[in-house]
Amino acid sequence: MKRINLLFVFIMVLNDGFGQLIDQKGTRETVKLFKSLKKIQKKGVVFGHQHATEYGRGWSGEEDRSDVKSIVGTHPGVIGIDFSGFTGRNPELYKTKLRKTVQDTYNRGGIVTVAWHFYNPMGKGGFYWKGSDSLEVVSRLIPGGDGHEKYKAILDDIAEWVNSCKGANGELIPMIFRPYHEFDGGWFWWGAPHCSVEDFKTLWKFTLSYLRDERNVHSFIWAFSPDNKFETEAEFLERYPGDEWVDMVGMDNYADMGRNRYDLDAAVRKLKIVSDYARKHKKLAAFTETGLESIPNEKWWTETLLKVLQSENLRLSYVLVWRNDKKSETHYYAPVPGHVSAPDFIKFYEDKFTWFEEDLIKKNIYKK
Repeated sequence: MKRINLLFVFIMVLNDGFGQLIDQKGTRETVKLFKSLKKIQKKGVVFGHQHATEYGRGWSGEEDRSDVKSIVGTHPGVIGIDFSGFTGRNPELYKTKLRKTVQDTYNRGGIVTVAWHFYNPMGKGGFYWKGSDSLEVVSRLIPGGDGHEKYKAILDDIAEWVNSCKGANGELIPMIFRPYHEFDGGWFWWGAPHCSVEDFKTLWKFTLSYLRDERNVHSFIWAFSPDNKFETEAEFLERYPGDEWVDMVGMDNYADMGRNRYDLDAAVRKLKIVSDYARKHKKLAAFTETGLESIPNEKWWTETLLKVLQSENLRLSYVLVWRNDKKSETHYYAPVPGHVSAPDFIKFYEDKFTWFEEDLIKKNIYKK
C-alpha cells in the first residue's frame, strides 16, 4: 500500500508541469493568466464573488464598490459575470455595462470569470428546465438541428462582444468561460436528464471550435464544471469532452457546504477528484461555485470554507461564492459590515492562503 501511495505521489510530481492552453492562438495575456493561476494554486486560492462590483446588498452600479471591499478594503480577486442578459430585454445596454465591468476589473489587475445562464433559444422559457418548452433543446442547437443557425447567430454576438473587451493598452481581456455549468443536474435545460452524453459533448465541442476557429475568440480559458453529484473520477468525466477541449476543471457545491448538510469530508473528497485530475492532465482546477445563503454560520469562512480549501493538498486556483442580491433580504453569499460572519470573513481574508485583488495586483499576473 505504501508503495502505491509513493508511486501516486511520484506520478503527480511528474505531471505537475504548467501545461498549456488548448487554444494555440491564445493571447499573451490569456497564456500569462493560465500560468499565473497554475503558480497561485500551489500556494493558495483566489477568492471570487459573483457580480461583486455590479451590485450588492441595497446598491447597484456604483463606481469601484463591492460588499467585499466594504469589509476588507479590496475587491475579490475573481469577479463573476454572466452572459444571461445577452438575450434579455435590453441586450445592448447590458453588454455596454458588462464591458465596463470587465475592463475595470482587468485594468485594476483582477480576474474575470463568465457563467452563462442561457435563456432557452428554442422556447419561451428561461434557463430552468421547468421554464422551457419541455422539449429537448441541446439536440436542436448542434449541427443538423433546426436551431443550429440561430445558435450560431447567438455565438456571433458573444464573439463580437468578447473581442470588443480590451484593456488600457488595447489588448484583449482574458476571461475564464464556464458554459453549461451544473450539467449533471436536471434544473437547467442542458442538464443530464434532457440531453444525451454525446449531444452534450457535441454542443461543447461545437461551441468552442466555432468561437475559437471561426470567430477568432482567443482570450478564453475554457472551464468544465458539473455540480456535486459525482462520487468517482469516471462519474466526473461522464460528459467530459476530452483534454483537447478543456483548460480548467471545477465543481459547484453548495449542498455539502451547509445548504443541505455539513459534509465537509464529501466536499473534500469530490474536490480531490477534480484537483487530482487537473494535476495529472496539466489543467487548472477551481471550486467554481459555492456558498451559504445568508451566511447564518458566523464561523463559516474559516471553519467550513477555508478548512475545505486547505485539506488534502488540494490545488485550486480560485473559489467563487454566489451573488449578493440588491433587493432580497436573504439571497446573499458575502457579508457586509455588521453581518454576523463579517469578523470571521476578515480572518479568512487575513490568512496567507487566500488571495484577493490586492494580492493579484502585487504579483502583476498579466505581465511577463
